[in-house]
Amino acid sequence: MEDFLKGILIGLMFGVPIGAVGAMTVQRTLERGFKAGLLTGLGSSAADCLYACTGVFGLTFISDFLLKYQIMITAAGGLFVLATGIIQLVRKTSAQTVQMPVYGAKIFLSSFAIGITNPAAVLTFLFALTYFGVTKDPGLINGILIVAGVFIGTYIWWCTLSGAVCFIKRKTGKSNMLFMKKFFGCILILFSAVIFIKISMY
Repeated sequence: MEDFLKGILIGLMFGVPIGAVGAMTVQRTLERGFKAGLLTGLGSSAADCLYACTGVFGLTFISDFLLKYQIMITAAGGLFVLATGIIQLVRKTSAQTVQMPVYGAKIFLSSFAIGITNPAAVLTFLFALTYFGVTKDPGLINGILIVAGVFIGTYIWWCTLSGAVCFIKRKTGKSNMLFMKKFFGCILILFSAVIFIKISMY
């Protein structure tokens, strides 16, 4: 149980910082509703679980591959974030309150793709595991508990964020909603710029 709680704390630590997936979660919740926000967060949590598995179970063949091709992987993620932001800005939107449809697989896979295009997260997870006193070989059961905790910890954050956005959405006027959609399109473009700046520093 202790390892499970450690996993939850690690998941919260990774989930709370607002990055590109956080901006996408807010934007999709505004456009498509609470379910879209949860699916976006689910994709990110799945990516975090992959990184957690790599750190907990010592899957060096995965970490070596991700770190070897991290520039290409990160660049692909940056292009995807940039495209999403541009589409959000140029898309014609109205002040109507009709929600856009939710395409579950597409939303999940796109956020998973963004989450997985940060190979340096492997090293961050290894640091977090060391910080919380997780041994290099915790065993199968304890390892599964840690990974499950990471998933739950990150997903608690995405549920909270999506719920908060839905609450704000109900309290916000139509004109402000249009502004917020465009605003988060700009935020995604800024995140893509940060990604490319990081790549130039490798």
